Amino acid sequence: MILQNAHVYVIVACLLVLIVLMIGLGGFAFGGSFNRKYANKIMRLRILLQAIAILLILLFVYFFEKS
Repeated sequence: MILQNAHVYVIVACLLVLIVLMIGLGGFAFGGSFNRKYANKIMRLRILLQAIAILLILLFVYFFEKS
């Protein structure tokens, strides 16, 4: 079941990375108190989500390369 929906998990993970990236870029572009307060937290979240997305992509390729 998990392997059948693996592509959905990869897409969701990539979309989450994109959303957090856009929030971070928007905060950086406009600056202000939001950027000072949350910039580092958003960057850490983006890095974590990117790691998860890369791991899911690698697992997807590994398992579906054999079938």
